[in-house]
Amino acid sequence: MDRRTFLIGAGSLAASALLWRPGLALADTPKPYDASMTPPVTNRDDFVKWMVANRAEDPKFLNEKWDRYEALLRNHDIWDAKDGRAFLLTPREDFVRPANLSRAYDHAFLDIGYGVTISGPHAVARMTSSLDVKPGEKVLEIGTGSGYQSAYLSHLTDKVWSIEIIKPLAERTRATYDELIGHGYNEFKAISSKNADGYYGWAENGPFDKIVVTCGIDHIPPPLLQQLTPGGIMVIPVGPPGAQRVLKVEKTVAADGTITVARSDIFNKVVPFVPFTKLEGDTIQGNHNK
Repeated sequence: MDRRTFLIGAGSLAASALLWRPGLALADTPKPYDASMTPPVTNRDDFVKWMVANRAEDPKFLNEKWDRYEALLRNHDIWDAKDGRAFLLTPREDFVRPANLSRAYDHAFLDIGYGVTISGPHAVARMTSSLDVKPGEKVLEIGTGSGYQSAYLSHLTDKVWSIEIIKPLAERTRATYDELIGHGYNEFKAISSKNADGYYGWAENGPFDKIVVTCGIDHIPPPLLQQLTPGGIMVIPVGPPGAQRVLKVEKTVAADGTITVARSDIFNKVVPFVPFTKLEGDTIQGNHNK
């Protein structure tokens, strides 16, 4: 694992003492998270100083995050202040693998083992912006993966559920959440996770106001559509293997019970995702494409 340096302000950044935090955030944050916590967004220096003082994060990664934040704004991947805040407060470096730490904020999908990836910042930001998550809404994620998407969502609502089909990956990511919670990242307490086949959703905790799917499939799974509230939004990569388009799916229910589904392409281009695999018993076999 890498060793993350950070500075704790003592009146000013320059007067700070140098401390170390190996790998994950293994030192407590100076100020445990609460929903009112908002970093400044007017300039880089104020952002970095605030994050060091309040989150004890490495200025190297914070500068890389700021660069990516500005790129996300230019590309219209972040649509409003709440989504910008969620991006800036989520330590992406804690969800990539050690070999990819130098690329944590690159515009790229990165390998996280088990044949899957962590989606690039632009994809996560645009998909999350399209959901328009509001405080208190219930959000379901299909494909926990590294945990970064759910971590991002936890800055938007305190009700996040996430399903991962690969058991050792689900266990590793849950351990990451719990480790970070132990050091002051209280927002991750909002995330409930389990190892299961996400095609069938999480009915006992539904219905959900928003659903985000982070794996590709050639149709919209009926159980997920059923678990989406009237007026709810799902973001899902749909299409043939390696050639999906990320759709925003909006569900409406008329007075007579008729369900209408409106679809729109949030990128207007092909964006390949890993396949939506399925469980046969306790074994992953094939995928859910028809």
